[in-house]
Amino acid sequence: MLKRIRWTASLALLGMITFVAGCTGGGDATTDTGTDTTPVAQTDDHTDHEGHEEGEAGEHDGWWCVEHGVPESECTRCDASLIASFKEKGDWCKEHDLPESQCFKCDPKRAEKFIARYEAKYGKKPPEPTE
Repeated sequence: MLKRIRWTASLALLGMITFVAGCTGGGDATTDTGTDTTPVAQTDDHTDHEGHEEGEAGEHDGWWCVEHGVPESECTRCDASLIASFKEKGDWCKEHDLPESQCFKCDPKRAEKFIARYEAKYGKKPPEPTE
């Protein structure tokens, strides 16, 4: 009887450990679909500008910039410290003052790679940029 209780307790503990590990380490917020090979400076410093939303009720934990339609860690309009790295790579639209790769005004098709990354992560289309 004692052996059965130990076995049941061990099995329950293993199940809880598996569940917790699956909930906490399940994904990488920077996972890419393989369509974008351009390295981008990453930062953990997500400085919000006035009126900036975290996503749909915080659902995306700040990974996606709803206002600008790009991942938060690549959004130069939310984090000006990223600008220099884009300019150094020659990825800059002087007319619209943002990375050329993110200038959807010059070429709306550029948004497709960002949309694909969002869809790969969340399985649905991203919200329309608000700015």
